[in-house]
Amino acid sequence: MKRTLQYLTVVAATSLLLGFGTLVSAEQMQGGVPGGAAAARGDGQPAVLFGDGGVFAKITNVMLFIVGAISVIMIIIGGLRYVLSGGDSANVSAAKNTILYAIVGIIVSLLAYAAVNFITGTFVDNGGSLGGGGGGATSF
Repeated sequence: MKRTLQYLTVVAATSLLLGFGTLVSAEQMQGGVPGGAAAARGDGQPAVLFGDGGVFAKITNVMLFIVGAISVIMIIIGGLRYVLSGGDSANVSAAKNTILYAIVGIIVSLLAYAAVNFITGTFVDNGGSLGGGGGGATSF
C-alpha cells in the first residue's frame, strides 16, 4: 500500500511538471514573455553597464567626487595645522604629511579613474557589452 502511494505521488508530480512545461511553451509560442529581460529593469535605469551612460561610469564618477572632496578637506585641515603649529617641528611635519598624503590620494584616485576609463574604453564595443561575447570581432 505504501509503495503504491509513492508511485502515485511520483506520477502526479511528473504530470504536473509536464503540464506546466507545456503551458509555458504554449505561452512562449504565442509571443513570449512581454518585455523579456528588459522587464526586470526598473524605470530610469540604464540598459548598459559600460559606456557613457552606464552604471560603472556613474559609480566611478561618484567615487571620484567623494575622494576629491575628502582630499580637498584634508588639504585645508593640513594647511590649518601648518599655520597653527606655532613653529613646533613635530606639528609642522605632521601638517606637511597631511597635505602630502591628501595630494597623493588625489593623484591615485585620478590614475584609478583613468585606468577604469581606459579599460572600459578598450574592451567595450558600441553595444555596451564587454568584449566579443556575441561572436563578432573585437578590436584592441
